[in-house]
Amino acid sequence: MKGFLLIMIFALTTVMRAQSAPIKGSDSAHHGGRTEADHRQEMMEMHKQEMEAMKADLEKMKSSLAQMKANLLTIRDGNELDRWRNNVDMWEAMVRHMDRMQKHMEAMEPSMTEKKPD
Repeated sequence: MKGFLLIMIFALTTVMRAQSAPIKGSDSAHHGGRTEADHRQEMMEMHKQEMEAMKADLEKMKSSLAQMKANLLTIRDGNELDRWRNNVDMWEAMVRHMDRMQKHMEAMEPSMTEKKPD
Protein backbone atom coordinates (compact mmCIF):
# COMPACT_ATOMS: atom_id res chain seq x y z
CA MET A 1 0.00 0.00 0.00
CA LYS A 2 2.84 2.40 0.87
CA GLY A 3 4.50 1.62 -2.45
CA PHE A 4 1.28 2.37 -4.29
CA LEU A 5 0.93 5.73 -2.48
CA LEU A 6 4.53 6.67 -3.30
CA ILE A 7 3.99 5.85 -6.98
CA MET A 8 0.75 7.88 -7.03
CA ILE A 9 2.40 10.87 -5.33
CA PHE A 10 5.30 10.73 -7.78
CA ALA A 11 2.93 10.43 -10.77
CA LEU A 12 0.69 13.27 -9.59
CA THR A 13 3.68 15.52 -8.90
CA THR A 14 4.99 14.89 -12.41
CA VAL A 15 1.58 15.60 -13.96
CA MET A 16 1.12 18.78 -11.93
CA ARG A 17 4.57 20.06 -12.94
CA ALA A 18 3.83 19.35 -16.58
CA GLN A 19 0.56 21.29 -16.37
CA SER A 20 2.13 24.30 -14.70
CA ALA A 21 5.21 24.47 -16.92
CA PRO A 22 5.02 27.07 -19.70
CA ILE A 23 4.89 25.70 -23.22
CA LYS A 24 7.97 26.59 -25.18
CA GLY A 25 8.08 26.38 -28.91
CA SER A 26 8.06 28.29 -32.11
CA ASP A 27 6.19 31.55 -32.63
CA SER A 28 3.50 29.72 -34.59
CA ALA A 29 2.52 27.79 -31.46
CA HIS A 30 1.29 31.05 -29.96
CA HIS A 31 -1.22 31.40 -32.78
CA GLY A 32 -2.70 27.91 -32.56
CA GLY A 33 -0.38 26.46 -35.18
CA ARG A 34 -0.92 29.30 -37.65
CA THR A 35 1.99 31.12 -39.16
CA GLU A 36 2.59 34.77 -38.48
CA ALA A 37 1.58 35.60 -42.06
CA ASP A 38 -1.74 33.77 -41.63
CA HIS A 39 -2.40 35.59 -38.38
CA ARG A 40 -1.54 38.95 -39.98
CA GLN A 41 -3.84 38.22 -42.93
CA GLU A 42 -6.68 37.30 -40.58
CA MET A 43 -6.19 40.52 -38.60
CA MET A 44 -6.16 42.60 -41.79
CA GLU A 45 -9.42 40.97 -42.92
CA MET A 46 -11.02 41.72 -39.56
CA HIS A 47 -9.85 45.33 -39.80
CA LYS A 48 -11.33 45.61 -43.29
CA GLN A 49 -14.69 44.25 -42.10
CA GLU A 50 -14.73 46.64 -39.12
CA MET A 51 -13.95 49.57 -41.40
CA GLU A 52 -16.80 48.65 -43.75
CA ALA A 53 -19.20 48.35 -40.81
CA MET A 54 -18.06 51.71 -39.44
CA LYS A 55 -18.59 53.38 -42.81
CA ALA A 56 -22.10 51.93 -43.09
CA ASP A 57 -22.98 53.05 -39.55
CA LEU A 58 -21.60 56.51 -40.21
CA GLU A 59 -23.67 56.89 -43.37
CA LYS A 60 -26.82 55.86 -41.50
CA MET A 61 -26.02 58.36 -38.75
CA LYS A 62 -25.47 61.15 -41.28
CA SER A 63 -28.81 60.37 -42.91
CA SER A 64 -30.62 60.37 -39.56
CA LEU A 65 -28.93 63.63 -38.60
CA ALA A 66 -30.08 65.24 -41.84
CA GLN A 67 -33.66 64.16 -41.05
CA MET A 68 -33.37 65.59 -37.54
CA LYS A 69 -32.18 68.93 -38.93
CA ALA A 70 -35.09 68.99 -41.38
CA ASN A 71 -37.49 68.30 -38.50
CA LEU A 72 -36.20 71.39 -36.69
CA LEU A 73 -38.00 73.53 -39.27
CA THR A 74 -41.38 72.04 -38.29
CA ILE A 75 -41.12 72.56 -34.51
CA ARG A 76 -43.03 75.60 -33.22
CA ASP A 77 -42.77 75.14 -29.44
CA GLY A 78 -39.69 77.03 -28.15
CA ASN A 79 -38.80 74.53 -25.42
CA GLU A 80 -39.19 71.58 -27.76
CA LEU A 81 -37.09 73.37 -30.39
CA ASP A 82 -34.31 73.95 -27.85
CA ARG A 83 -34.32 70.28 -26.90
CA TRP A 84 -34.13 69.21 -30.54
CA ARG A 85 -31.32 71.68 -31.27
CA ASN A 86 -29.32 70.33 -28.33
CA ASN A 87 -29.93 66.81 -29.57
CA VAL A 88 -28.83 67.74 -33.09
CA ASP A 89 -25.70 69.46 -31.70
CA MET A 90 -24.78 66.36 -29.72
CA TRP A 91 -25.26 64.04 -32.70
CA GLU A 92 -23.29 66.37 -34.98
CA ALA A 93 -20.39 66.19 -32.53
CA MET A 94 -20.66 62.41 -32.43
CA VAL A 95 -20.76 62.08 -36.21
CA ARG A 96 -17.73 64.40 -36.56
CA HIS A 97 -15.85 62.31 -34.01
CA MET A 98 -16.67 59.04 -35.78
CA ASP A 99 -15.72 60.61 -39.12
CA ARG A 100 -12.32 61.60 -37.70
CA MET A 101 -11.84 58.12 -36.24
CA GLN A 102 -12.66 56.52 -39.57
CA LYS A 103 -10.18 58.75 -41.40
CA HIS A 104 -7.53 58.02 -38.77
CA MET A 105 -8.06 54.28 -39.12
CA GLU A 106 -7.92 54.51 -42.91
CA ALA A 107 -4.66 56.43 -42.64
CA MET A 108 -3.24 53.61 -40.52
CA GLU A 109 -4.05 50.93 -43.11
CA PRO A 110 -0.79 51.31 -45.08
CA SER A 111 1.26 50.71 -41.93
CA MET A 112 -0.80 47.61 -41.18
CA THR A 113 -0.08 46.10 -44.59
CA GLU A 114 3.68 46.71 -44.47
CA LYS A 115 5.68 43.57 -43.86
CA LYS A 116 7.78 43.60 -40.73
CA PRO A 117 11.37 42.41 -41.10
CA ASP A 118 11.97 38.89 -39.77
